[in-house]
Amino acid sequence: MSLITWPHFAAAELRCRCGKCASTGAEMNPNFMAELVTLRQQFGRPMALSSAFRCPQHPVEVNKPAPGEHCTGLAVDVRCSGVDAVEILRLAMNLKFTRFGISQRGSARFIHLGMAPAGGRFPSPAIWSY
Repeated sequence: MSLITWPHFAAAELRCRCGKCASTGAEMNPNFMAELVTLRQQFGRPMALSSAFRCPQHPVEVNKPAPGEHCTGLAVDVRCSGVDAVEILRLAMNLKFTRFGISQRGSARFIHLGMAPAGGRFPSPAIWSY
């Protein structure tokens, strides 16, 4: 895969962080990334990603019965809390994202944003809390 660059997001934060694969971040779906860039531009401030692409060997994915949507390049977890989390969720729900996971307890607060097609393996649209 050739390396595609995206405004506001470095390849290092898009690649798998398992330490076992040769991920470059180019595994992210271009349509998904276009929506993520739009979200970032509308938000108007940096959005730190705690997770983006994950290969099937990633420790989080290995423990699942089947790889999750991060493995398809159609999901990220945005590190955020409080009013920033509310604003990111409000903006994202007006874009093409269809899956929203909300984790706002403890120190690892984030919002999962995904774009799975309706009728696919992942229920979509969907919203849940961790």
